[in-house]
Amino acid sequence: MVKSINLAIIGTGVVGSSFLNQLSQITSSQIKFNVILIAKSNKSLISQNYNPIDLQNWKSEIDTSSSKNLSIDELISYLSGSNYPVILIDNTSDSNIASNYYKLTSNGISIATPNKKAFSNDLQTWNQLINNVDSKGLIYHEATVGAGLPIIGTINDLIATGDQIEKIEGIFSGTLSYIFNEFSTIESNDKKFSDVVKIAKDLGYTEPDPRDDLNGLDVARKVTILSRLSGLLVESPTSFPVHSLIPKDLESIETSQEFLTKLSNYDYQLQNLKDEASKESKVLRFIGKIDLIAGKTSVEIAKYDYSHPFASLKGSDNVISIKTKRYQNPLIIQGAGAGSEVTAAGVLADTIKIAQRL
Repeated sequence: MVKSINLAIIGTGVVGSSFLNQLSQITSSQIKFNVILIAKSNKSLISQNYNPIDLQNWKSEIDTSSSKNLSIDELISYLSGSNYPVILIDNTSDSNIASNYYKLTSNGISIATPNKKAFSNDLQTWNQLINNVDSKGLIYHEATVGAGLPIIGTINDLIATGDQIEKIEGIFSGTLSYIFNEFSTIESNDKKFSDVVKIAKDLGYTEPDPRDDLNGLDVARKVTILSRLSGLLVESPTSFPVHSLIPKDLESIETSQEFLTKLSNYDYQLQNLKDEASKESKVLRFIGKIDLIAGKTSVEIAKYDYSHPFASLKGSDNVISIKTKRYQNPLIIQGAGAGSEVTAAGVLADTIKIAQRL
């Protein structure tokens, strides 16, 4: 017997478009996914009778649609009228949507999302979501950390089977992974930090404003999520030490272009660290660290011996080391931790898992 599930998809950017493309290629004989709503920044494509939207033509149809985006209450009302179970796919980083996850799941709407906001903001919101006794919907967010890498699922499985997380250490940013993999290498090089940042931006690895990567907050959000899942209930991404790679004198610069122009004046700061590491036969890496034994969390620059798995990392890969009571020799998860295709695949995998449980 084929199970039917209705999907409402919010966000049609690079991740959202990749998700819709991957969804259209699924050929499951057990689950039929019907897309009944697609919303972009300023308009929506809504199936008023809940019949499936044609995914081959959704782009042209949404462009000509006259339907405005629904408010959260209107969205809940619409989805509550569905004749099949509903999963909301939030492919945005919208704080307003994330702040309403509790309300959505309480009304029987399940959620799959890469949106980190709800899970990494204040601890009260986290507790409300995780301990939602009124929840009639499921919520999966594997892609909030490591895109499509099986990090959250692995940690949940370890804990569910009685294991105890002792330490998590990893490179959680594809952008900063690339920058440090190019800047600090086992083979000596004369690359300047500012030049590598500019190249990373030109290659599309950074946000439009590289400071959004260099401030370390994205890594801090991911570390916050994993800390909480592991049992260390940190208050927020700003409640523990986070090393910003933005020189203090450049924090108030107005434009990203001016920032990039002046960044070279501060190359000596990281060059000194790079030289120190090289003398010790080590490289620099930008990492997130969770020490459950000591009860400490941090985001920092760390030195690693040439023989360490983090030292030989290439490109923009993420790598996470998980040490537990059982895995004293740490479990290593490595692979592409950023990019629209792998992020969309992570969200789609969560969507399928939810559908299987509903």
